[in-house]
This record gives sequence, structure tokens and C-alpha cells, in this order.
Amino acid sequence: MERYCRDWHGDVTTGAIAVLRPRSTEDVSKAVRVCAELGVAIVPQGGNTGLVLGATPDAPENQVVLSLERMSTIRRIDADDFSAVVEAGTILSEFKDKVEEAGMFFPLALGAQGSCRIGGNVSTNAGGINVLRYGMTRELVLGLEVVLPDGSVFEGLSTLRKDNRGIDLKQLFIGAEGTLGIITAVAVKLMPMPDQVVTALLGLNSLDDVIALYRRARRDCCDLLSAFEFMPPLAFTLAREAMPDLAMPMSGDHPAYALLEISGSGLVDVSDLMERFLEGVMGDGLVVDGVVATSKAQARNLWLFREGMNEGQAKRGPHLRTDVSVPLSRLADFVRDAEKAVYDALPECVCVSYGHVGDGNVHLNVLPPGDLPRSEIDARIYRAKKIINDVLDGHHGSISAEHGIGRLKKSDFDTRLTEVRRKLLTAAKTAIDPDLRMNPGCQLSFARD
Repeated sequence: MERYCRDWHGDVTTGAIAVLRPRSTEDVSKAVRVCAELGVAIVPQGGNTGLVLGATPDAPENQVVLSLERMSTIRRIDADDFSAVVEAGTILSEFKDKVEEAGMFFPLALGAQGSCRIGGNVSTNAGGINVLRYGMTRELVLGLEVVLPDGSVFEGLSTLRKDNRGIDLKQLFIGAEGTLGIITAVAVKLMPMPDQVVTALLGLNSLDDVIALYRRARRDCCDLLSAFEFMPPLAFTLAREAMPDLAMPMSGDHPAYALLEISGSGLVDVSDLMERFLEGVMGDGLVVDGVVATSKAQARNLWLFREGMNEGQAKRGPHLRTDVSVPLSRLADFVRDAEKAVYDALPECVCVSYGHVGDGNVHLNVLPPGDLPRSEIDARIYRAKKIINDVLDGHHGSISAEHGIGRLKKSDFDTRLTEVRRKLLTAAKTAIDPDLRMNPGCQLSFARD
């Protein structure tokens, strides 16, 4: 049972009464009814790759884990309708591969896509590197099938693009992290397969220049701009600590880096677009240096630096992982203000700021010295989190851009709720789950009247 009761990073291990592994929606419905009869709470779980303890039980004596991993059937891929219906336990990368075999594209792209599952992606409203062009998971969902807390099934697997019959009920369950029901199947949008993809890694003089470059890219490349990431120089050091064979793609050490990708299909010449764009920004002095991938292997190598830096941070020991967002116009100021505040209070720590420029999502992580006792490391992590969140509030940002709230961010979420929002959330929860059995302790703590 341990792998179902341990978080993705292995920081927390708990327990549960049992792990339920249904094979069908009918099985899920039966399991929910039995749990209701026994007065047992349910923690739904997909690939268990979340980063906020949303799928980790916290009351082992009164909770079961309900894993969707056996529900992995792709029920339908419709090329004419550009849609698919897929069960919640399907691994994201396997689904993307099947869609590609059918000549189409599902744009959700995450570092954990080889392990995470579609139901969890929807339940957490996952983000990823393609949000800039395709939106969060919410924008990709056409319909849902959900087992409700009383065991009844909400059958809403429509693939209609236009359906204006009152309140869009599926939206209640997207991002709810299993607190209102268990998603068992999803109807999603598909896109034309982008058969032209060009990736570039660019060196710049500052994060302000990265923001200016993004404005230019958004204007000049329009909707063909599919990804735009920013990274500090430390990213390459961390990536090589995790993957020693990675070779630096360019000479020199620049204060800031941007990793961008444009993609298209059909009659669009994406390579020419990238060439003309880079000619302009380098001619203006906005970009100091850069490299453009000339093959899929080279493009993959560039993305490995973005992905490998996460593994490098993990190798340095326990650290603060944040997932915040600010208005794009404030991104550079927020990073400067937050890093300065952390260094002023905790000069022995190392800040690593990176993220998705186009949607204002910043991962500002803080690495304490690895040779400290665990209690002192935890104290620094807690203090750094409070410092960053206080700066974030001043920039009108969000404490969770794409990872969700789970149990890890519950107290921070609770203290920032307005009374009106709390009232609405409580009304939805108690109306749909009056016995408070669906993933209790996740997002908010609700008290029975």
C-alpha cells in the first residue's frame, strides 16, 4: 500500500484503511456506496504525481484511497470531430501517443506526463508548458463523467463545442481535486498535429529583457508561439548535476535565458518565421546569444535543461517548491522583490526562479544548505514560504498557479479567502457532499452544522 500513501517527492508517507482499485465506472459507484454505508471517507487518486498532497490520505484510520489506475481505456478518438473520450486512469503520455497515431494532437504537456493520469490532470486543472497557446486543462475539456458522493453518476460526456443549456456543471469538478466527486472519464478537444516545430534557447541581459522579448514574440509570432520559458544561469548547473552528460548548447554565461517554441502545420513556414523573428530581436540587441535546434534530438536536449533543473534541485535535498502567478506586467518586479526579501532574511539559502512567462507562472524555489539538521531546514523552508507569499500578496498574485491547493497549501488558501468566496465554496461542497466524505482535508476544512 505504501506507494498509494506516499507523496510524489517521498516527503510524506501516511496510511489508509484500504486501497480500492476499480475497473469501471460501475465499480466506482459501488465502492462509493459501500464507503457511504460504512462511514468511510475517500481520497481519489490518479497517478499520484501531485505536488500539494491532494491525493495523500491524512486520516489513515478513516480513509480509503480510490485509485483510478485500472480505468485506462480510450473509449473513442474521433478525427472528424477533433475529440476523444478517455477514462480517468489513462496515462497522459500514452493517450497523447494514441492521439498522434490518429494524426492529431492533445496539447497538455507536463514533466510528469509519463506517470500522471488524465483524471488527475482534470481534477487539478493542470497547466504545463503549452498553456500560453492552448490554455489550462479546463480549456481542453468538453465533458465529464463523474461519480458523485452518493454513488450516482453525472453523465456529461458531450463533445459539443456549443452547449448553452444553463450552468456548465462540468466546471464544478475541474480543479476541485476530488472534493466533489470522482472523475471517471473525460471528453477532450484535439488539435491538428503541428508537423513543424522550432525550438530556440536565447541568452539575454536581464529578466526585464526576457519580458520585452516575450512581448515581441507574442506580437510577431502570434498564436504560433506555443511555449515561452524563462530560466536563470543556475538552471544549467542544476540540470548538469542531475544529468552530467548534458552539454551546454551555447558558450558564455548570461544573466537570463528564454526557451521558446513556435509550431504550426499545413502551409505555414515556421522555420522562416523563427529566422525572421530572431534576426529582428538580435539586430536590436535584445538577444545577446542563442541557438536554434535543427533536429528533434537537439530540441529535446534543450528541453532537458528545463526539466533536469528540477531533478538537480531534488538532489540538493529538501527545499521550498513554490507555484505562484502574478500579472505578466509584474513578473520581473515580483521575482526581484521576492528574491531580495528571501536573501535579506536567509542569506545562506539559494533562490531559483523560473517558469512560464506567457501565463505569469513563476516557480520561485528556495534551497537551504543541505548540511543543516532537518529541523533547521524545515524552519527555513517555512520562513521562506511566508516571505514569498507576503511579497506575492503585494503584487496581487495567486499562491497556486497550476499545482492546486491540496493539503499542503490549505492554510495559506484559507487565510486569503474572502467571506463571499468562502460562502460560495461551502455552499457547493455541502450541497454535493453533505457528509463531507470526498477527499476531506483537501483544499478547505468544512465543519458539519
